[in-house]
Amino acid sequence: MGVKDLIDQASALPVEERALMVESLLLSLNPPDPEMDAAWIAEAYARLDALRSGQVEGVPAEAVFDRIRRKFRE
Repeated sequence: MGVKDLIDQASALPVEERALMVESLLLSLNPPDPEMDAAWIAEAYARLDALRSGQVEGVPAEAVFDRIRRKFRE
């Protein structure tokens, strides 16, 4: 059975089973790393604390998207 056949069969599955398949395949490509996860969690909390304390100022999403659009038009 080739990859195209597998994809065709997977596409016919119910959405919940397709989601499980996708999650399993992604995990096989990028297995969880508890140390890396802990580091990212610590970074997220540090950034949230900096935002809440006023050390940094948030940027509205629309401003960020406008900046990206301008950058890629150049």
